[in-house]
Parts: sequence; structure tokens; C-alpha cells
Amino acid sequence: MNLKQMEYALAVAEEGSFTLAAERCHTVQSALSHQVARLEGQLGAKLFERTSRRVSLTPAGEAFVRSARIALDAAQRVAHDVAAACGEVRGALSIGTISSLTSLDLVECLGQFHQRFDQVDIRLRVAQSETLLDDVRQRRLDIAFVGFWPGVRLEGVQWRLLAEEELVVVVPQSHHLAKSTLVSLTDLVEEPLVDFPSGTSARRQTDEAFMAQRLHHRVQFEVDSMDLVKKFVRRGLAIGLVPATIAQGLREMVAIPVSDAPGRCVYALWSTSPTPAAEAFMACSLDGFCSSR
Repeated sequence: MNLKQMEYALAVAEEGSFTLAAERCHTVQSALSHQVARLEGQLGAKLFERTSRRVSLTPAGEAFVRSARIALDAAQRVAHDVAAACGEVRGALSIGTISSLTSLDLVECLGQFHQRFDQVDIRLRVAQSETLLDDVRQRRLDIAFVGFWPGVRLEGVQWRLLAEEELVVVVPQSHHLAKSTLVSLTDLVEEPLVDFPSGTSARRQTDEAFMAQRLHHRVQFEVDSMDLVKKFVRRGLAIGLVPATIAQGLREMVAIPVSDAPGRCVYALWSTSPTPAAEAFMACSLDGFCSSR
């Protein structure tokens, strides 16, 4: 068993396809399939269930993926750790963020970091908080910026609280509540809401708030980005609950404080064993921004 075989098998597991895995690893599919088959023979276990439509992990494959990620990460870090000890930060930095991050200007932070550490390959993706948290735990991401309801327990990662934010309601300028200076959740129960999908942390912030008041609310539109929330509100199809800092920059809408508003906590998350690049980013962008947990 060698590192290249492990890399190929992980690519298949993550892409769910031998074809896509071969493209990602810059090799031909026949060579990749051959190496994966050799690996399965060496391990004495079948790692993948193959059908004409999809590739899925067997129980043995799931166990392999957990250990292989750690092994590959350790192997890839050797050169980077040595370089860092000599004062040179290089390697890759994978960052994830929610679409509604307002606590810091992430693009500006990445720009400043790139100026100082131009040998680091930076990657960024936007996803929901639960996905990002799991990705940091599984070492698919180095750092993530997420938002959760107050009181959530973050386990398996290191974290830093960046901000605690209250949500405000945003309505179209023509809405009957538009001239209000303060509303309560009771005032919103009959209004159609646009919100994130049920079960996500962004949705739970509002669900928990209404439940605490023993109120039923009507989420008529479920979307996956803050931009879509804004569009539905602007078009007059629904009202939305968004962080106050986001509401400040909205056009053609009115933001109204909510007396019993839901809240969210914004965190930076990172691995329990951060890479030199991740440590450098946190020192460059986060130290001094807020106090440690």
C-alpha cells in the first residue's frame, strides 16, 4: 500500500465516481481503477460498491477513508512543517464560509494573507454551517466561518467566537409593517416567511425563537442562500429574518427590530492540529480581532 493508492481511493470516495476521481488526480481511469483494485487486494477487503450509476463506500471503505485521510494529511504536512520551521509557510489553505458572514471581510483577509504568504494555495467555498463544521472535523477544510444558534456545543474542533448578532425582520417598502419601529414575533406569525431549509443552523435560529414563545410560524419559501432571501423579500413574496449587519445594506427593503428576536453566534473553527498555513492565517487575520475562547 502506498500514498498514491490512498490518494486515488480517497478521490473516488469523495467524488463518488472513478471517472471524476481520475480527472481530479490527472490520470487515466484505467490506471486509477487498477491501483484501487490492487489496494483492495492488499487490504483484503472491498472498499467500494460499484453500480452502473454510482459508487458508494462499503463499511470497510468507510473505515479506510477515516484512517487514510489522517495518513495522507500527515504525509503531506511533513515538508510543510519542515519549511515552517525554517521560516517559510507554504502548502494549501482550504477555507469555508457561510454566505451571510459579516463579522469580518474575508476577501480582504485573504488578500492580505496572500501578500504575505504567496506560496500558499488558497481555496474557498461557501456552504451551510453544519457542512462546514463536519468538513473541519474530517480535515476537508482547514478553517471555517459559521453561524449557530446560541448555546450550541462545538465538539471535535477548536473555535473562537467572533460575534453575537440579533436578527431583524426585513419587509418590502410597501408592506403593512414597513412603518413600524418595533415588532414582536407574534406580529409575524401570519406572514409568509422565506428562510433556510428545515434542520439547518440558519433555520434553527428562527425556529427556536418562535418555539420559545410557543408560536407557530409559516415558512413558505425554503432557500439556500442569503441572496435568495433578499430577492424574495424585495419582490414582496415573503418577509425574512436576517442579521442586523446584513439588513443595513439592503435596498428597497425596510429593516425592523424585533423585541424577542432570534440570535446567532458567529464562530471561526479550525482543526485540533492546524497546518502551518492555517496557523499563519489565524495569526494574520484573527489575532487581535477577538479574544480567544
